[in-house]
Amino acid sequence: MRASRLLSILLLLQTRGRLTARELAGTLEVSVRTIYRDMESLHAAGVPLYGDAGPSGGYRLVDGYRTRLTGLTGQEAEALFLTGMPGPAAELGLGAAVAAAQLKVRAALPEELRDRASRVQERFHLDPHGWYYDGDRPVHLTAIAEAVWNQRRVLMSYRSWKESPEAARTLEPYAVVIKGGKWYLVARGGERVRTYRVQHITGLTVLEETFERPHDFDVAVYWREFLAGFHERLFQGEATLRLSPAGRARVREVLSSAVAGAVDRTAGAPDADGWVTAVVPIESLTHAHTEFMKLGALVEVLEPPELRGRMEATARDLAGLYLAPAPR
Repeated sequence: MRASRLLSILLLLQTRGRLTARELAGTLEVSVRTIYRDMESLHAAGVPLYGDAGPSGGYRLVDGYRTRLTGLTGQEAEALFLTGMPGPAAELGLGAAVAAAQLKVRAALPEELRDRASRVQERFHLDPHGWYYDGDRPVHLTAIAEAVWNQRRVLMSYRSWKESPEAARTLEPYAVVIKGGKWYLVARGGERVRTYRVQHITGLTVLEETFERPHDFDVAVYWREFLAGFHERLFQGEATLRLSPAGRARVREVLSSAVAGAVDRTAGAPDADGWVTAVVPIESLTHAHTEFMKLGALVEVLEPPELRGRMEATARDLAGLYLAPAPR
């Protein structure tokens, strides 16, 4: 365990540069005192590192020092090749680079680890797209990725359901994110960092001017907080439903996990016909009407009255359409 930690310290210093004992302790989940002892051991082993005291101090390796140790275990070699995402990499224009990098890594591995890595690729495949969605085909994705990488400002026209007509804005692109086959741009405009669907970008010019990306911006932290806020803003109301036994069984197949979970939590005891009543979250009346129609006659909306009225109107229209003689 200690040998693994010493190697981790060495690799952290090699990849991140100067780090304080407190930063190392936090990353490795040990005490600062343990880090001090580990540093003494590394120094005694001949590792060329030094430490500076003071607010701007910390430990660092002598310039130019690189360890020749990989320390890869069998599980780490497997995990390395399991993380490959050929589809998204190709969409970013990096498909050939990913394939070449994996080839070089495989060639550098010992034979046993090389075989294990190859078995992973033969037996596991990552497909980030949903069953009923093949993913975005955004025209401007490659240009966006290059602007993010090179810290270049962009002039962007964007189609938003909140804004009409299309709005043009100058942005500082911080990161790109893929979720469920959909690509998103995280960028600062003015004082706010916002999220944009790349598919909805209608025009893009990468400008010559550059910007300084904040050193403390962490896209993983931003995205986690963005998703939490998104789910809080998503559901604006509630609906009370009656579900037949078949309807309750189909909820998880055709409706969101939030609605399915609410049915499981709030459904009361079945009535004489096996129907249950449940309270579920809804985004809007229009969205809920469209979603609940997927269950047809397997669901009855009890509240709110306006949503029930929309369901009744649709049911009357369908009855008028299908009870009338078919056109010849």
